[in-house]
Amino acid sequence: MYSVISVLVIIVSIALILIVLVQDSKGGGLASNFSSSNQIMGVRKTTDFLGKATWYLAGGLLVLSLVAVMVLEKPGAAGDADLDEKLNQIAQPQSELPSFPSSTPIEDAGEEE
Repeated sequence: MYSVISVLVIIVSIALILIVLVQDSKGGGLASNFSSSNQIMGVRKTTDFLGKATWYLAGGLLVLSLVAVMVLEKPGAAGDADLDEKLNQIAQPQSELPSFPSSTPIEDAGEEE
């Protein structure tokens, strides 16, 4: 299930990228190509369509992302039990400190009284 949602997220993301790239930052974009012919869709309607498509795709991407998080498999109690078992098998560290050779103070041989 997660892989299907992941593929849908990728498809919606690519469509969103393409729609945003078609738009012009000043409102022209794809609508400027149809400015001479107002037969099927007018210039204003093309801009409205691209704007609405951007919002719908962004909302769909948000919803698909939330669904992907909910569908993601989480480790259950079995995973926690395995971890507890491994932690119990680890040997406890020694409580005694290792013995290091102690340093003896060096007496100054050059001192004269």
